[in-house]
Amino acid sequence: MLGLILFFVGAVLCLNGLWLLGRIGDNEIAAIDVFVGALTGLACLYLAFGPGADAGTIKAAALTLLFTFTYFWVAWNRYNGADGRGLGWFSLFVAITAVPVTVQAFSTATTTWGTWFAWCWVGWGVLWFLYFVLLVMKKPIVKFVGGVTVFVGIYTGWIPGYMLLNGMSQ
Repeated sequence: MLGLILFFVGAVLCLNGLWLLGRIGDNEIAAIDVFVGALTGLACLYLAFGPGADAGTIKAAALTLLFTFTYFWVAWNRYNGADGRGLGWFSLFVAITAVPVTVQAFSTATTTWGTWFAWCWVGWGVLWFLYFVLLVMKKPIVKFVGGVTVFVGIYTGWIPGYMLLNGMSQ
């Protein structure tokens, strides 16, 4: 399931980055955000409440829901005209949460995949912090954040997701 989720996280991040770069319209970007939000939401329900659910799968669901909620919030803001400050504060919450998750991921990594995944958390944490800076602090960094979002989407989602889907796993 991880390959599926990462592959579409890569897609949504790449497309949201292109949106921030002005290549996709406000009314159109919500489609991918809703789709990936629903996909990751369903995966979280299975992980948290499905057969074999345990503390590890519930933790995975909780962390994945940080992504799910972000995507739904981006889509929601496209329709309600919000300025994004609420999403920005949520992004700070997630960026702070990513710090101990990253530390734990590095401390428990025993494989190349484990180390790569820890670096993914570094990328995601930095990205969420940049959204806080953009949306709450109102710094004029939208193009920079768009470029970083595309980059992070490729290297933390698209590539590892594709690799996992093709059996090049952990």
